[in-house]
Amino acid sequence: MRLLFKTILFSVIISPALAAAEKPLPGTQVEQSLKLKSATTIPYLLYLPGGIDTKKPRKWPVILFLHGRGESRGPLSIVAKWGPPRMAARGDNLPYIIISPQCPADQRWTSLGQMTGVLELLGHIIKSFPVDTNRIYLTGLSMGGYGCWKIAAENSKLFAAVAPICGAGNPEDGEKLKDLPVWAFHGTEDGAVPYHRSVEMIEAIHKAGGRKARFTTLKHVGHNSWSAAYATPELYEWFNRNHRR
Repeated sequence: MRLLFKTILFSVIISPALAAAEKPLPGTQVEQSLKLKSATTIPYLLYLPGGIDTKKPRKWPVILFLHGRGESRGPLSIVAKWGPPRMAARGDNLPYIIISPQCPADQRWTSLGQMTGVLELLGHIIKSFPVDTNRIYLTGLSMGGYGCWKIAAENSKLFAAVAPICGAGNPEDGEKLKDLPVWAFHGTEDGAVPYHRSVEMIEAIHKAGGRKARFTTLKHVGHNSWSAAYATPELYEWFNRNHRR
């Protein structure tokens, strides 16, 4: 079922009730939750860049981060164990609005309910903060990598770039992804998600005529390829170079 982002923006009724443990302030990452149209609640970490000012016209890029299965089991704060929310939690000055939702332990990012909730959350952030909608970046690790491939394939016009880390997708989606900048990372010794699952996605995109997909092979690295991927400065430079047309 194709999830159209314009449906989220124009048809979804966002609940005005935003339960927040802390008020989001520039340069900080705080715990938030949003009641969705489905009446369920999605918890998430929200980081606002230090220079953000809702009263000024400057718009900011967004990184939407999807965690792995291990971060489903525990409090919301565990989502900051890896990736961009980890960088925000340790005090890095990041030039992005970072959204890091938490997936329940009994669900996956690739389920329709979770994908719909993630896009509804993104729509809420766009309405609430000065977001540059031409610079929305999607990334995630392991289970979140699966989510990246699936959500990007169903919403390829929404994202400016996607970075799936040690995830897997459906090679039949190569045609849907051929015009989207993709940078995948995977370790050759991954025992949880086989290395070839990323290889086959990149090959499917290339076979469909895509020329914007790149792949980094991490030799002799197991499942934890995200530590190296998110520590790569060029990844963020690549994000910044990509704008949605």
